[in-house]
Amino acid sequence: MVSNRNVLFISSQETFSVHGMETKLKEMGYTSLYVPLEIKQLQEHADKGELIVYYMDETVSDDPAFLVFLKDLCMEKDKGLILIGAKEEYNVVVKTVPLDCVSAWFERPLDMRKFLQAVEKQFDSMAETLLRKTILIIDDDVAYMQTIREWLKESYQVAMVDSGVKAIKWLAINKADLVLLDYEMPITNGPQIFEMLKSDSDTGVIPVMFLTGQQSKESVLTAMKLKPVDYLLKTINKAQLKEKLDQYFAIQKGKL
Repeated sequence: MVSNRNVLFISSQETFSVHGMETKLKEMGYTSLYVPLEIKQLQEHADKGELIVYYMDETVSDDPAFLVFLKDLCMEKDKGLILIGAKEEYNVVVKTVPLDCVSAWFERPLDMRKFLQAVEKQFDSMAETLLRKTILIIDDDVAYMQTIREWLKESYQVAMVDSGVKAIKWLAINKADLVLLDYEMPITNGPQIFEMLKSDSDTGVIPVMFLTGQQSKESVLTAMKLKPVDYLLKTINKAQLKEKLDQYFAIQKGKL
């Protein structure tokens, strides 16, 4: 189990049902905190919970910006997310929040036993994940990042951000053992983000591997002049990528 067993409950109001779930979790040794559907409130309390339980209702589509913030929170801070509500409400949420961010979904009326089991399972999974190496993917292609995360999630702790600014913010409060960085990105490209990371004393020591769709010799040489630890083509498959990463960390371990 992880040492902190903190759960954030978000809903339009703290209903009798939400209060009942909080009570059951407290009986099992968890700490719970209710947060209303307000970005500012969730932002303020985000670090107080490792797992988010969203008790949905008919207001689920009233504030699209809130769902975008919830998506970013789950992706960037790797929060677990359990959804409770009707199929229609669930469909609204997963249009914005990637499915691989959703740990479990329950329809109402809630099966309390299965819900509590899902919470236990999520915290067990987080405890295992904490022992793994952490990889941060920086890419503006969210679908591609989700694919890579799906490939690696059984062996590594994987976080995702879609811009250099978000990467810097994420690394300010989190630790990464390796960065997979897209070489071609709009606004701030891969080399620029690489230079940003290397110019900072805290992030400068983090190893970086470039990911790119460019296969020309010129583009490879240009990228390697920046001295990343490796340069990977986006045509790489799951087995090849995992072998590359496993091999890299094995070599680093041998140097200790």
